[in-house]
Amino acid sequence: MFGLPTTATAPFCPSEVRGSVVIPSQAPLWKRLLKVAGPGLLVSVGYMDPGNWATDIEAGSRFGPALLWVVLASSLAAMLLQALALRLGLATGLDLAQACRQRYSRPVNLMLWLMAELAIIACDVAEVLGTALALHLLFGISLQAGVALTALDTLFVLGLKGRGFRQVEAIVLGLVATIGVCFLIQILLVGPHWPSVMAGFVPGGLAFHDPKALMLAVGILGATVMPHNLYLHSSIVQTRHVASGEAARREAIRLSTYDTVISLTLALLVNAAILVLAASAFHANGHKEVTEIQEAYHLLDPLVGTAGASLLFGLALLASGQSSTFTGTIAGQVIMEGFLQLKIPCWQRRLATRALALLPAWAGVAALGEAGVGPMLVGSQVVLSLQLPFAIWPLLRMNGDTRLMGRLAAPAAVRAAGWLLLALICLANAALLRNLLAG
Repeated sequence: MFGLPTTATAPFCPSEVRGSVVIPSQAPLWKRLLKVAGPGLLVSVGYMDPGNWATDIEAGSRFGPALLWVVLASSLAAMLLQALALRLGLATGLDLAQACRQRYSRPVNLMLWLMAELAIIACDVAEVLGTALALHLLFGISLQAGVALTALDTLFVLGLKGRGFRQVEAIVLGLVATIGVCFLIQILLVGPHWPSVMAGFVPGGLAFHDPKALMLAVGILGATVMPHNLYLHSSIVQTRHVASGEAARREAIRLSTYDTVISLTLALLVNAAILVLAASAFHANGHKEVTEIQEAYHLLDPLVGTAGASLLFGLALLASGQSSTFTGTIAGQVIMEGFLQLKIPCWQRRLATRALALLPAWAGVAALGEAGVGPMLVGSQVVLSLQLPFAIWPLLRMNGDTRLMGRLAAPAAVRAAGWLLLALICLANAALLRNLLAG
């Protein structure tokens, strides 16, 4: 279906490594799962970037564990949407951007492209701010200098030129493991009240009658279900070489769905850990206005009573910002090639995205100082939520199109769940915009 595998030394942009990882059809299940594993992990790093930190920390400090159910619901929604994205890619050999280009008129495609680019830039603003903040907290570098230093991450992308896609996945795995281990240790140090944590996963009405809780809930949603990740996932699953035939593609969809669910469950645990950490260390000790990541960093050691808690926090933040660098670059390539049929080297794409993110990040830090980082991070995630419908609508339409998908079209129940989710996202966005305009 995808042609012959390319060499293992191909550049890491998806269009140049299509079919580069062969899935042996006769191997045991665990070996096939290991070969399939990777795309879900790359997607999952976008679900634990610095934007998630800002919304989760503020939600935990203000409301304790009460909004944990929003983290869970957002993660389940992400699993559903990412499963639909990978189904489209494996069933058709097209990513979402390419499928949109074939289906819609040029003006519509340009609009969808602009919305996707806006989402990537909003996400990159969060990465810039998170990385700059980590450098500031760990090494005493000023925030403005930290923002400027983030431009150098283009060199990391340049250094990966000629690397295979599996090497990129291995690097991301190392960064994700760093984040996970840091938070596991911090949770053990804090010692949460587990009955309260479990109660937080039960849906409550707080987000529906408290405007601030609603804004944070929408921010959590936008930080979790990222629109550009849908374009990304539909493309990078095609780095796996699948035998021709409907049965082989159906099996590839099944295995890739396992990969996605496992990877996004890890992201769910990280996001829940951030919120639980804030609820246990801050809210439970009367600090209910911790809205800044740097404030959380400085409060951790005295509240937890253990030197090094803040160091772990800072290291995890640095790993979080850097891990998202790779996925943002690849997503940008997918969107440009798919919508515009424009292909540029990965490092140039990275430089362009980072330049567009540096301007608002640097201006915000220059004007507002440290106090502006938190609001800018939360605001970037709200922007992502507002862009979601522009990616979900075509994804659902195409997954239900039997002319495009054949017998691999998504089941009716799955599509119905997707349309319900889209309606809920639109309602939440509308409520948020109404509150913002009224306030």
